[in-house]
Amino acid sequence: MKRFYRQVETIAAEGGFTLTLDGKPVRTPAKLPLVVPTQALAEAIAAEWAAQGDEVKPATMPLTQLASTSIDGVRGRLEAVAEASAVYGESELVCYRADEPAELVERQATLWNPLLDWAARRYDAHLLIATGIIHRPQPQGALKALRAAVDQLDEWHLTALQNTIGITGSLLVSLALIDRHINAEQAFDLAQLDENYQIEKWGEDWEAADRRAVQRADLAHTVRFLDLLR
Repeated sequence: MKRFYRQVETIAAEGGFTLTLDGKPVRTPAKLPLVVPTQALAEAIAAEWAAQGDEVKPATMPLTQLASTSIDGVRGRLEAVAEASAVYGESELVCYRADEPAELVERQATLWNPLLDWAARRYDAHLLIATGIIHRPQPQGALKALRAAVDQLDEWHLTALQNTIGITGSLLVSLALIDRHINAEQAFDLAQLDENYQIEKWGEDWEAADRRAVQRADLAHTVRFLDLLR
């Protein structure tokens, strides 16, 4: 759509901070007030709107999109979103290991085992390792512990978790990122371990490279969103 405003400002609002376009408060796609919990996040969102040219391009405003998702899609559906996120623990990516080649087996153990150890310490969630792709049920106690961790998140952090799971395919990697146990680069490398190994052996085609670049950028935007919530 064409840009319809000149001035962007950040102001205090009930429940936090919002931004105005030519004095009019911004609303989400669902027509709810775009009020966020910190001034830093509001200012960063305002900067996205101010940076638009003659055309307003939502794809270039990731923080606006994440905040709107929190308000429109997560706030009123906390239990459903938590359930959809926690279910990834039942088939946790880092629990499924190759049986060959030895180099990949060793790399998975070296990089993924510390994450399992962290989950055991942090949440008392003791997950089991499986070889191959055959599903191995996880202990109910571990799954309940992970669900409890997800249930503690507010709509803002749950949005970040949901987005990170969509990128990484891993509940543990996503929780570790939300908890600041790992950074964005570490999260991406943990989730892409198998693919990175294949690229080292056989190379990478341009479509895969483009897809990975988009995923890496999306993850960086999510981490910035988290940082601005502090």
